[in-house]
Amino acid sequence: MNQWENVKLKEILRHQKGNARFLQIDESTEYKLCRVQVHRKGVVLRKKQFGHEIKTKKQQLCYAGDLIVAEMDAKFGGYGFITHDLEGSIVSSHYYLYELDYSKVTQEYLEVLINTDYIQNQIEAKGSTNYSSIRAWEFLEYTIPLPSIELQKSISKKFRSFSDFKNELIVELQKQEKYISQLKQAILQEAIAGQLTAEWRDRNPMQKVNPDTDAAALLAKIKAEKQQAIADGKLKKEKPIPEISPDEIPFYLPDSWVWCRFGAFATFERGRFSIRPRNDKSCYGGQYPFIQINSLSRNGDVITEYKQTLNEKGRSVSKEFPKGTLIIAIVGGTIGNLGVLGIDMCFPDSMVGVKPSSIRNQDFTLLLLRFKQPEIKKAAYQMAGQPNIKIPTLTDLIIPLPPLAEQKVIVEKVDYLMKIIDQLEEQIKHRKQLAEDLMQTVLREAFE
Repeated sequence: MNQWENVKLKEILRHQKGNARFLQIDESTEYKLCRVQVHRKGVVLRKKQFGHEIKTKKQQLCYAGDLIVAEMDAKFGGYGFITHDLEGSIVSSHYYLYELDYSKVTQEYLEVLINTDYIQNQIEAKGSTNYSSIRAWEFLEYTIPLPSIELQKSISKKFRSFSDFKNELIVELQKQEKYISQLKQAILQEAIAGQLTAEWRDRNPMQKVNPDTDAAALLAKIKAEKQQAIADGKLKKEKPIPEISPDEIPFYLPDSWVWCRFGAFATFERGRFSIRPRNDKSCYGGQYPFIQINSLSRNGDVITEYKQTLNEKGRSVSKEFPKGTLIIAIVGGTIGNLGVLGIDMCFPDSMVGVKPSSIRNQDFTLLLLRFKQPEIKKAAYQMAGQPNIKIPTLTDLIIPLPPLAEQKVIVEKVDYLMKIIDQLEEQIKHRKQLAEDLMQTVLREAFE
């Protein structure tokens, strides 16, 4: 550490409290309410409200340049500076406001320190593990290195210069991530249009009435299997699936392929957990794995881990799905997220399962669901304040269906290409992390 004076924050900050900063809310006045983001990501406008909508009638007034600290979130990086556009905004008494002594410290220099872990490490080290909030006086006891004002300005200037460079780099890497996402969707598009397997079809000509090379025969076999399962009581009778009109067909398919509704190809079954309240402890703690919607991911990873289990009572009000079942989220902000059961599991009705079948390639079914994710998300409707998808939305999706043997080849080609793209994606993530690490290195060196 450079031979700079080490001072407590109370020597450069003054806690703003008392009537000078508190104001009585006027019912007819509109106010700006701000909030502090965690992980030291700054202060933002939360919302605007008229006085009659604000319950607590005594609030604190914020001025540009105030250092604001969240009582409850300081340990998670909940502190930052009030910006000029938030001048005159208000916060509750659960925030601490500090005014800087500009004769000793600049705001820009403190912003540099906030971007390092210098202050954050002290908050985490000295805070009680049993009590998550900090007190106003505690924050003032933390120490910082304090060079001269001129040196503070020099450090801040170097930081801004490097920060601008890093931000430009991050923007470029984010563009590359966007291109990769578009490339993934383009590969899926080529796969489900038959373009990836054109040469394979040339070497494997269509044989009528053979499910391996004739999709119409495969679809007929799937239909016969479903009808038999319904007759045996293993499957509920399904609602009629609408015919596909010519204007719904988006592009031409190879001769051995057919268009169909997703529900004609696969059977969608909703999960179940009917007991209320859902956190009824008498249903948990047994031998049956039980997962929630947060176990799913965008790509549809294999799920083998779980945080909850059901006992016999819980299993009786739920539904167990076999290993290999595909799952899709149909409720909330994660609609369209996917998963593949690595073991037998139960899950609630916020998810829908597609069980494995001997005459349907489960990996190709997952590929179709991945391709349809944007369409599924777009089809969501609002219910009780959150997006939802009905099962008919899934079953009525129009999909291109290749023969069974070609499905396997398509999956192999897509897996190969996606692995290459995943490597590129990892390189971009690594570069973003390097940029962040380099920033921290530069900041540390400034204080050594």
